[in-house]
Amino acid sequence: MSPRSALRPVPALPAPPQRRRLLPGLGLGLGAGAIAVAAGAAVPAASPALVAIVLGAGLANTGVLGPAVRPGLDATATTVLRAGIVLLGLQLALGDVLALGPAVLGVMAAVVALGIGAGLLLGRLLRLPPMLTILISCGFSICGAAAVAATAGTLAAQGSERERLRAHTATAVALVVVVGTAMIPLLPLAAGALGLAPQTAGTWAGASILEVAQVVAAGSLLGPEALDAAVLVKLGRVLLLAPVIAALTLALRSRSAAPGAAEGGARPPLVPVFVIGFLLAVLVRSSGLVPPAVLGAAQLVQSVLLAAAMFALGTGVRWALLRQVGGRPVALALALGVIVTGTGLLGAVLTA
Repeated sequence: MSPRSALRPVPALPAPPQRRRLLPGLGLGLGAGAIAVAAGAAVPAASPALVAIVLGAGLANTGVLGPAVRPGLDATATTVLRAGIVLLGLQLALGDVLALGPAVLGVMAAVVALGIGAGLLLGRLLRLPPMLTILISCGFSICGAAAVAATAGTLAAQGSERERLRAHTATAVALVVVVGTAMIPLLPLAAGALGLAPQTAGTWAGASILEVAQVVAAGSLLGPEALDAAVLVKLGRVLLLAPVIAALTLALRSRSAAPGAAEGGARPPLVPVFVIGFLLAVLVRSSGLVPPAVLGAAQLVQSVLLAAAMFALGTGVRWALLRQVGGRPVALALALGVIVTGTGLLGAVLTA
């Protein structure tokens, strides 16, 4: 070998595939999601979403997590989250929801519309950040943590500041879990005090309580007949996630109501791909061709995926950001809890 050739730079080894960089964070997120779901199964009062958020925030703020897991956690908070929302559609059968009748369907629409409208108005009066207001309003009006996460995905597509959006998302999810969990014993007690029939009490629970799991817990306390009605009404509210996200995207595309939206650039699609997937999953479930065993497995996978996404969002939370929020989000959450519950009760009584 000549001296000149020996001085030539040695070609760099090829970089590992981009997907390989995602594995550590994806593995961590999915493992944490499985732990959170297992904790929820062992202790029904422990919401997997809240367990995952607290676990992620705790690890992030103690400096345990290294930079190697960040790419995978970012993917978990986006792609894995959207996959979980798509699988959520397999819990919905259109025929069952439509069988509730136009009056009950109107109650569900009223709860969602009034909840979001009141939330946006109160958030402005409380001078909350627009992103946080939208997240809390959608979470309390539609389907809890899944709605918060889907809304966060829509806001992220507009170029919102990533770290602050994560903090707002974690705050909204925590409020949903705390208020919704408190409703599990309180609503059945109130239904008993009011002397509501099981069907009416179940309709009230499904129209008012925030998370699907929370509705199941409260419905179980009300009895089998109430439980069936509660779950169906709640799943009907979940179905409204798609039109709400489409309407939110349309509003953000107008640029006038886009909190944190980036200037310029391509606009996102009117209906996000994961929402289309959610609707397709609803149609698949409605066909009646999916075996019950497959539906059960899909529900477990969906729970783990959403819990993993909550963990990933939790790792983006910094206590300093949360301390800046103060008590105003709590005030908004409590006010929305009263508004949604009151609207649900009125609708349940009128349609009885």
